Amino acid sequence: MTPQTHLAQQTQQTHSNNLETDCVLQEESSPGVITLTLNRPDSFNALSQEMMDHLSAALLEIESRPSARVLVLAAKGKAFCAGHDLKQMLNHQSLAYYQQLFEQCSTLMRQIQSLSIPVIAKVEGIATAAGCQLVAQCDLAVASSHARFAVSGVNLGLFCSTPSVALSRNLGRKAAFEMLVTGGFIGAQDALEKGLVNQVVEQNTIDETVAALAQSIVQKPKVAISLGKKLFYEQLELGMDQAYARAGQTMACNMMEPTTLEGVQAFVDKRVPNWKTT
Repeated sequence: MTPQTHLAQQTQQTHSNNLETDCVLQEESSPGVITLTLNRPDSFNALSQEMMDHLSAALLEIESRPSARVLVLAAKGKAFCAGHDLKQMLNHQSLAYYQQLFEQCSTLMRQIQSLSIPVIAKVEGIATAAGCQLVAQCDLAVASSHARFAVSGVNLGLFCSTPSVALSRNLGRKAAFEMLVTGGFIGAQDALEKGLVNQVVEQNTIDETVAALAQSIVQKPKVAISLGKKLFYEQLELGMDQAYARAGQTMACNMMEPTTLEGVQAFVDKRVPNWKTT
């Protein structure tokens, strides 16, 4: 049995939260790893207001769990997420409604970035428009070789402006802009080469790949990952001098943590760190 297979089996030995099976969002958890599954397969897991409400509430609740180390976002059906619920949007034709809707989505995306634990997108189907934005906003992404991606709003006359924020921070500018103005699909391998996803694997190995990636993070001290994630995104928005100043302060604070001091001492002593708490 390979280490990855063992990790996948461990992850499968999970307990489900007391959520109804017909809920738009389902949760499973294994030690350190929480999986939220979008559960609107008949609507291609579109980001309805209800779906976004559930996701936002779940993120707030997960942030309060000391045991949470990694969050995986997955989906049921043929699509990871097809973006906003267009039928719902047509039923509320007012500027005020659309402003509120896109602000709600933007708030959700910022929640993902500000969450103190890494978020992994597990993409097994299509991810379009705000669904592609969701993949881009996650810290990491693993895609099935059959996954496809597009920011296709322009095909309907609606430029994917809010998805462009996350997309342009993951892809090169010209690659991002090409996707935005053509609305065309790219395959999983192309998404990997452009920087939208971290890994592309066959469908039958995606579970163990995501499990192995999650476990590689769980094994690290939570405080280091949390401090590092926060700094990573903050410094991207700063000039070089400010970025180095902020990074240096973060490392100094990180160095004062008991888990860090133990890790450094263990390295000097050539032994395994005794991380009782993380």
